[in-house]
Amino acid sequence: MAWRVSTIFFSAILASCLLSGSAYARNRLPQDSSPPWPIVEGSPTLAPFQHVRFCLRYPLDCKSDPTENQRIDLTTENSELLKRVNHSVNAAIAPARKSYGPDLEDGWTIAPAAGDCNDYAVTKRHELLQSGLPANALRLSVVKTASGIGHLVLVVATTRGDIVMDNLTEAIRPWQSTDYNWLKIQSAADARFWYQVKTRGPSISQVERQLRLADR
Repeated sequence: MAWRVSTIFFSAILASCLLSGSAYARNRLPQDSSPPWPIVEGSPTLAPFQHVRFCLRYPLDCKSDPTENQRIDLTTENSELLKRVNHSVNAAIAPARKSYGPDLEDGWTIAPAAGDCNDYAVTKRHELLQSGLPANALRLSVVKTASGIGHLVLVVATTRGDIVMDNLTEAIRPWQSTDYNWLKIQSAADARFWYQVKTRGPSISQVERQLRLADR
């Protein structure tokens, strides 16, 4: 029953997944000297059923090393890498609907010619892993858009805060500067496990400051 609920939820990831960021925002990474609050893990929760299937198909992308850092330094080199991967994957995958029905024909796929938000997110994570970034700092996250549509993004945990790589925009934004409802996220310690996102109410000034940084 649990996997059916998860499958039904991801069948709703349609409209948001089909937008590939054609109207690109300016792409600047946050460069604040004092890191904002991070995403906080809440209670353990079921991994998305399609992620379980993904790990069976791509086991190397679901490995974790407890000795690795859980955050990366947002150096100029790493910033350019994130922007390059975000842009190249958004441009390389044509948006397409996937059904995720009971026949299990569709699944999350790395670097398909056409795909949805799930494919964009896992492809970006795969490419960053191949570039040498630690798996513990690269965390898939399930969100809902302002219109209530399910969506998958990649969260990169950095020493300057948690930032979001998204197929809906070229801008790599602080997570709290999005208008998403954050639901669940991959564990920082083990890529196979997921946690609910513990919500925290930001002050207006904090959000405004992050939005200004992201839009520079």
